[in-house]
Amino acid sequence: MSVVDFRMENDLAWVTVNNPPVNATSTAVRQGLLDAVGKVQGARLAILQCAGRTFIAGGDMSEFDAPPQEPHLPDVVNAIECSGTPFVALLHGTVLGGGLEIAMGCAQRIAAPGTRFGLPEVNVGLVPGAGGTQRAPRLFGWDAAIDMACSGKILTAKQALDLGAIDAIEDDLENAARALTPDPRTPISLRPAPPLDADWFAEKRNTLMCRAGGQAAPLHNLDALHWATLPFSEGQPKERALHLSLRASDESRALRHAFFAERAVTQPSDISDATPRNIANIAIVGGGLMGAGIAAACLSAGYRVTLIERDQDAANAAQERVQGLIAGALKRGKIGQTKHDAQIAAFSTDVGYGAARDADLAIEAVFEDLSAKKATFAGLARVMAEDAILATNTSYLDPRDIFEGVKNPSRCVGLHFFSPAHIMKLLEVVKLPTTSKDTLATAFALGKRLRKVAVLSGICDGFIGNRMLAAYRRAAEYMLADGALPQQIDEAMRAFGMAMGPFEAQDMGGLQIAEANRRRQDTTRPAEERYVTISDQLCALGRTGQRVGKGWYAYAKGDRTPSVDPVVTDLITQYAAKNGIPRKAYAQDEIQTQLLAVLANEGARIVEEGIAENDAAVDMVKLHGYGFPRWRGGPMFTAETVGKDAIRNALTTLELQSPGSWIRAQRYR
Repeated sequence: MSVVDFRMENDLAWVTVNNPPVNATSTAVRQGLLDAVGKVQGARLAILQCAGRTFIAGGDMSEFDAPPQEPHLPDVVNAIECSGTPFVALLHGTVLGGGLEIAMGCAQRIAAPGTRFGLPEVNVGLVPGAGGTQRAPRLFGWDAAIDMACSGKILTAKQALDLGAIDAIEDDLENAARALTPDPRTPISLRPAPPLDADWFAEKRNTLMCRAGGQAAPLHNLDALHWATLPFSEGQPKERALHLSLRASDESRALRHAFFAERAVTQPSDISDATPRNIANIAIVGGGLMGAGIAAACLSAGYRVTLIERDQDAANAAQERVQGLIAGALKRGKIGQTKHDAQIAAFSTDVGYGAARDADLAIEAVFEDLSAKKATFAGLARVMAEDAILATNTSYLDPRDIFEGVKNPSRCVGLHFFSPAHIMKLLEVVKLPTTSKDTLATAFALGKRLRKVAVLSGICDGFIGNRMLAAYRRAAEYMLADGALPQQIDEAMRAFGMAMGPFEAQDMGGLQIAEANRRRQDTTRPAEERYVTISDQLCALGRTGQRVGKGWYAYAKGDRTPSVDPVVTDLITQYAAKNGIPRKAYAQDEIQTQLLAVLANEGARIVEEGIAENDAAVDMVKLHGYGFPRWRGGPMFTAETVGKDAIRNALTTLELQSPGSWIRAQRYR
């Protein structure tokens, strides 16, 4: 069967796209559809449908780095819309991007229950390129068109029906199509766009600017949508020209890199020929915030979960914590009552390791102390089957020390979740020298079922993400001593696109966490490495962050908004004076470039040491666990975009300011 199949059934022409897995609009599909327009002439109706699990779910992004090939999608959609034989689109699965543009070119649209609609090009830094922004306001109205094109919102079949964008929702699409008669309605491209209130539109622009975080694509899409107020013959070519120009933009290249990378990292070479084990029952030891979040994530994925605590009071508190998370999901509409009840039924708490006896996997989530973690696995190993998988959630400790003495070490692995674990998408899968391929494969299968981006990491202090975070924070604190202030650095990194600056983030997580890690490293820190004690001084003053109302910033009671605190400013300037450091002014772009250089250099060292499989793995850790802006692609991709010379120059500056404190990666020497 070709990618586009044609057959006649009495006076109906059936056109079927079969281009798995998602029927993307590749060159072959576009050509097949254009050829089909000629073949259907003379039929009563042309029925356009797709084989497999979905209607056309977008364009073929593997073609976006090459010059566009004919036939171009706008020409295909226009040919369908202007065909002498009316086209009817039978829609199922996801109708996205070019798929929705093709559907809007059809005379009628019928959807199966559960079908979803969207124009997600904004998620890869683009605007639709085949009339999507021009037809959507005419068919869906302004509100829905802006939501889809500017924010990537997905609409349900019911929402599309209520808006008049589809004609019906039917269980049996083919029989519904056979019963149709041609409808002489005006093609969408010839309809006027609904009236547009200028003040309302301006407010939409302001809202998008606040939410975009520096990303340009949402505003490009809004501009393109506004062209729908022009005749289609004027607006559509403008949209196409913008789409093609954006394909070469740094933003779109970065977002496409992220799209492909987050799929690639979940299939590392280490598990290429491995078979994941079946996991049904999971035991979690430790019911604090992290353990409760892990439990909620596992319950949401359909596992049975037993949460084990040290005593009954702690078990009761953990039960309330997990049930509260499930209730919160129900309240926010994330799950329905049936799923809520099923998750509650699949969850239990208990005291003592015996409750893990029948578990297929045990995840330790106790506090970050080597002796406590070792004792946990000694207790679990006594009661669980010798092939049951054992996973530690440690953030910094060496898993080899944690699992020392455990029988069958091939089943031992690190599963580093990020808080809050039921929300954060990153999962670092930490491989020990003894970890079997099947254990690793099981960990990645778990990550997929939890809807997380699982990234393989080797063993080093902090693994991939926290090791890079430590270097990033250290460079930021050097800048404090040398002339910057916390608010200047935080503002610069927010302008760069980070969700938070380094000092805001420390205040949110708690300065005592980083301090504990520094104390652990005191005996191994190189003597020549510069050490700035400002953070230690804050901790000594009890300024450990938001929870106590003061850290790098001050916080009013019940308010998480940071305020500049003169006490911190004085402490920083006094530190510089006491240590004879002449303070200098930092420009915003200097702060951004130096901190990017630190991240890229540490990431490159991690790849060179074999801790991460490749640059993409480093990028996905920072995107999904540390607030690095997705539209920049990750620190490694951004560094390549900026250029190696710029990174080298920034590293040279850092080395001159702090001699002996940085080790350069090979690629930046």
